[in-house]
Amino acid sequence: MKPLEGVRVVALEHFGAGPYGTMFLASLGADVIRVEKPGGGDPGRRVGPHLLGAEDSEYFQSWNLGKRSVSLDLKSQRQEFERLVAGADALANNLRGDLPAKLGLDYAGLARVNPALVCLHVSAYGRDNERAAWPGYDYLMQAEAGLMSLTGEPEGAPSRFGTSIIDCMTGMTGAAALLACLLRAKRTGKGCDVDVSLFDVAVHQLGYMGTWYVNERHSSSRQPRSAHYSLTPVQTFPTADGWIFVMCMAEHFWATLLERLAREDLARDPRFSTAAARLENREALTALLDAEFRRCTTAQWLQRLSGSVPVAPINDLAQALENPFVAATGMVARAPHPERADLRVLASPVKIDGERPQPAVCKPLER
Repeated sequence: MKPLEGVRVVALEHFGAGPYGTMFLASLGADVIRVEKPGGGDPGRRVGPHLLGAEDSEYFQSWNLGKRSVSLDLKSQRQEFERLVAGADALANNLRGDLPAKLGLDYAGLARVNPALVCLHVSAYGRDNERAAWPGYDYLMQAEAGLMSLTGEPEGAPSRFGTSIIDCMTGMTGAAALLACLLRAKRTGKGCDVDVSLFDVAVHQLGYMGTWYVNERHSSSRQPRSAHYSLTPVQTFPTADGWIFVMCMAEHFWATLLERLAREDLARDPRFSTAAARLENREALTALLDAEFRRCTTAQWLQRLSGSVPVAPINDLAQALENPFVAATGMVARAPHPERADLRVLASPVKIDGERPQPAVCKPLER
């Protein structure tokens, strides 16, 4: 259950991207030791509204499960810090891009202490360009990379993703890169620097739409009802009491949907007989399907379609986390905290040999 047992990662991190990535390493068995500033540590410890005593919060724990923390001043306690690094496999930070070199936290500054050390640098814009000294956060990246222009209804304002998705994706990208470099360091005895930035990851999330633009100058835009760019019906539909998302990504799903709707006649309508025709006449098809889906409740449609046509309810947060399937899959688990014995957290999405790693809270600051 702990494939990274024996791997030690020293982390100088705060808020989201860096902590999210090292949290996954901790969940897989790595010993992640957070180095925090004396006099309060990570400011995330005091982010409300749900605090866990004077130096902790549910916000902080959601990024830092399974780790332990130590309070160290990098300037006055440099020797203690270097002793910690000497016994580690990796050093991870998510500082501003110009700071690791200044603080001696890169491979050049620490190779003498530990030649096999892998130094992961998570920054806003990278360390080797004119923005290295710029601060930056998730939502700014969604804005500049074009992701907000693709999110929301066409007639509405550009919108960000509901959670800090670029922080999470950057953390996971950094964790994967760190593990790859650790494999090499174990083989060669030589460490390295590995860089990942919020901005680069945000641009990378443009995916096929980015490929379309750089090759064809095709500018994708927001689609009504969160619809797919080239396939339909793949979008939201209103029910008698809510909304569902239907995804007919293949022709046989379209045929099955019509059968379950008792509207096989639409397959014979030349406006909808092929995928290309349906896309060209999406507005007319949407109006027809809206009328059909409004005849029954969300639960009734799920009972009729689930397992045969790709479909999901559009839940609010409460509905999503009270979903019996979430409980059945074990995605909410207990992680007792000194201030709250019944603390519940989101479990790791990874299973090893059919079991999820058991979550534990980040241990308190050691001074």
